[in-house]
Amino acid sequence: MISSDLLQIHWQNDLLSSIEVGIVVLNSSFEVEVWNQFMENHSDLLPSQICGTSLFSHFPEIDKKWLQAKAEPVFNLKTPVFLIWEQRPYLFKFGSNRPITSDSAHMFQNVTMFPLTSPNGDIERLCMLVYDVTDQALSKLRVERLNEEMKVLSRVDGLTGLYNRRYWQERFDHIFKLAQRNEKPTSAMMLDIDHFKKVNDTYGHQAGDKVIQALAAVIQKNIRETDLAGRYGGEEFAIVLTDTGAKNAVKVAERIRKSALNTIVEHEGEQITFTVSIGLAEYSANHANSLEWLEDADEALYGAKTAGRNQVVTKNQAWLPNASD
Repeated sequence: MISSDLLQIHWQNDLLSSIEVGIVVLNSSFEVEVWNQFMENHSDLLPSQICGTSLFSHFPEIDKKWLQAKAEPVFNLKTPVFLIWEQRPYLFKFGSNRPITSDSAHMFQNVTMFPLTSPNGDIERLCMLVYDVTDQALSKLRVERLNEEMKVLSRVDGLTGLYNRRYWQERFDHIFKLAQRNEKPTSAMMLDIDHFKKVNDTYGHQAGDKVIQALAAVIQKNIRETDLAGRYGGEEFAIVLTDTGAKNAVKVAERIRKSALNTIVEHEGEQITFTVSIGLAEYSANHANSLEWLEDADEALYGAKTAGRNQVVTKNQAWLPNASD
């Protein structure tokens, strides 16, 4: 006849084996005393191999000092401690249960550590509960990634990859306020592809799109990451050159103009060339708002066009005869 003690041990072991949660008991020296079936399955370590040995000798990826510091309140204050995957993806470097279908090569884990009280009331051991939260973590990460992609799409012009007009205007308004406070030289630039209607009429709208894309690439190549470039509408672009006065802005504008002039767009066996006109306006304390500043750049652009196109004009050079584009 099986004794009651053996029966109790049997069902306790059966219980520990059937729970889909990792159960680890550590003493104050961080030696393993309990290692359930979940931990065995994911680590390929039998209880006989790990029990009685230091946890850190089997899992070098665990920062010993960090875990000891985390466990200190468990032993000294008798309070549980929670480790969540958002702060640290995993404690034990286990592979994913679904290596083929999963987006992750490792198991995301939440871990709870709580004290185990001895008969005399001392805390000589702690218990770790290791939860596989891979599905929840990946779901949240996918949502966050999708939200980030949607945010980018809401800001970026689909054809050129530059900022769209709405977002560019938001950023420009912010830069205007910074310019008011910092009084650092900053220049706004408006660009327009010369005779763009002729490109569309001669080669078609797909060719026109390629020309717009080519100019966007030229702009990106010739400005800094700190500058702000956007497609303002149709074949028109807007740029803000931060910490840049009119004199240096003209140099940047000339690089863009010359690069555009030397760019050849291939379309259905045809080679298409194009030029751009550029207007510049440096920020001035006389600008009451960002719109006035941008209007000065737009007036300079109009001056460049009426002066013959394919050139750079600053606001104080712009002349506006009765001519139309």
